[in-house]
Parts: sequence; structure tokens; C-alpha cells
Amino acid sequence: MSKYSAGDLNYRGESNGVHHWTLGNQPYYWHPDWLHIAEDMTGETPIQEGKLEVEHGEKPTQEHAVNAIVKHLNEWVHKHHK
Repeated sequence: MSKYSAGDLNYRGESNGVHHWTLGNQPYYWHPDWLHIAEDMTGETPIQEGKLEVEHGEKPTQEHAVNAIVKHLNEWVHKHHK
């Protein structure tokens, strides 16, 4: 089973506060006001429940979003490739 890392994500930039990464053809989005990550804002893929792991009183950062995306990817691989 392969494990993903932050280096596997391709950062596509930020527009109106929304940060965008891709892994292959799958897009991932995050905004500092969100406490989750979202896949494919076109609605073709449902919003994921990937919660950001942020300490109480800490402000969410782009690094928190990357960690949540990588965690989501690795959990998906583990679930679908047993």
C-alpha cells in the first residue's frame, strides 16, 4: 500500500482566499474559514469529512489543510486496498 505525503500534492494557487491542490486529476480545496477540506467544488464529488486538526484557539493554516488532505488520501487507500 502506498502512502501519500504533502510532496505528492500539486499546489495550484489561491483565488479569493480558496487554496487549490490536485493529486492526479482530483482537485482539493480549502479556505481559512473552513474547518474541513472539500473535493471538487463542481459537485461531482461530495465534500469530504476531512476535519482539520487544529488546537483550541489556534488559527487554521494552509499546512493544516495539507495534513488533512494527506490523511484523507491515506485513509482512502487503506480502506480500498485491503
